[in-house]
Amino acid sequence: MRKKERAALIVEELKKVYPEGICSLQYPKPYELLFSVRLAAQCTDERVNQVTPALFARFPTLEALAAADVSEVEEYIHSTGFFRAKARDIVAASQMLLSDYGGVVPNTMKDLLKLPGVGRKTANLILGDVYHTPGVVIADTHCIRISGRLGLTDGTKDPAKVEEQLRKILPPEESNDFCHRLVLHGRAVCMARGPVCESCTLRPWCDLYNKSGKKDET
Repeated sequence: MRKKERAALIVEELKKVYPEGICSLQYPKPYELLFSVRLAAQCTDERVNQVTPALFARFPTLEALAAADVSEVEEYIHSTGFFRAKARDIVAASQMLLSDYGGVVPNTMKDLLKLPGVGRKTANLILGDVYHTPGVVIADTHCIRISGRLGLTDGTKDPAKVEEQLRKILPPEESNDFCHRLVLHGRAVCMARGPVCESCTLRPWCDLYNKSGKKDET
């Protein structure tokens, strides 16, 4: 079976299991998603969702964040880890959004990558969730792990290579939601250590399962 055919079948199965392929981070404004993703680095989305309501209540506008004392932002996001770098990036990015982009989160990869603390994963998420750009691939740890197990990639752990390989085989209009569904699947079933293979409806297309017939404990 060709990878494109396999990918199409997996996309449809994931849509059945996880009808709402949406980001688990909570945000009412595009820039809040941008900063929530920054906070999620080396931190769970659940923790970020606990932290951001107070942060954005204290700094309710982009202007307020741009003018914020970095040390005060640190206090609100301390529990997310790496809080000094994250706070610094949030304030600097807020200032740049106002000075260079008129207070609007950019809609191109090139401009998004200019913002402090923004990498390709964050940029792709913004392009997919905010601007609904077809063909974006959010190569986070779940996406990298599961797409490799399913044989959709060559098993590389390099996010850029995973992104490139998945772009070639995923339906462009499905790729963003596909990545969100992989996150949900990675949390519920296909965990890094101890996937629950017997409960996984993706077994028919899983290289890991079909080659070993047992869970991957590595």
